[in-house]
Amino acid sequence: MFKSVKELIEMCEAQDKKIHEIMLEQEMEVTGLSEADVYAHMDKNLQTMENALDEGLAGVTSTTGLTGGDAVLIKEYLKTGKFLSGATLLDAVSKAVATNEVNAAMGKICATPTAGSAGVVPGVLFGLKPRLEPTRKDMLNFLLTSGAFGFVVANNASISGAAGGCQAEVGSAAAMAAGATVELAGGTPQQSAEAFAICLKNMLGLVCDPVAGLVEVPCVKRNAAGASNAIVSADMALAGVTSRIPTDEVIEAMYKIGQTMPSALRETGRGGLAGTPTGQRLKQEIFGD
Repeated sequence: MFKSVKELIEMCEAQDKKIHEIMLEQEMEVTGLSEADVYAHMDKNLQTMENALDEGLAGVTSTTGLTGGDAVLIKEYLKTGKFLSGATLLDAVSKAVATNEVNAAMGKICATPTAGSAGVVPGVLFGLKPRLEPTRKDMLNFLLTSGAFGFVVANNASISGAAGGCQAEVGSAAAMAAGATVELAGGTPQQSAEAFAICLKNMLGLVCDPVAGLVEVPCVKRNAAGASNAIVSADMALAGVTSRIPTDEVIEAMYKIGQTMPSALRETGRGGLAGTPTGQRLKQEIFGD
């Protein structure tokens, strides 16, 4: 079993395998499941992701009314052709937002790695689908590669906003997606690690400050930022850009930053945007005294 990204990449290079292959072997060893069973389980996750983003793109609104409808706005804006960013990136953003709007509306999503950051990985994957034309198995392998990086983060730092802020949730999700994107695009395992590091570095220090303590504001729009960050980071790595700080040290830095973050900025709904006058007013309107 690999315990760090360094070990993961060394295993890939020594065995001439891709990241998803190493993750698949580990999953089979740990769970005792066959390759077919692992892929069948992953396919259920992928189908859940696809169903959620389709639901979100059709339009949903949360019970509180704080979030909903933004994915549709972005989808319609894409059709105008007047967008400033690329079509692939903005499509990924619309699907990331759609997924997280479904989460906010109490719909069924696949936590990757958490519910609050559930839009990033599927948003990126399905946003890239028209451009890279992956097979169904390629898409399942994308999830395995994402999971390999998430496995390292979960075991060496945190994927919990309550423990490490939003950097641990959307930051981790974005970095996972960046690493998987590189592999899907034909990059090397080392380039995947570089993309992961670049992406996570861009989100270090991001606080978890949900208005009214609900996973809605600013969570939904942070999924959009995570998706765009993932794709840009992947492009940078594929271009040959590297991280001066090794991937595992970036993960360690995130962990230490989370440890020093005040509790008011770790999912308590007290600081940051939650503590603003508008944030407090919205909380009052939703929950009363």
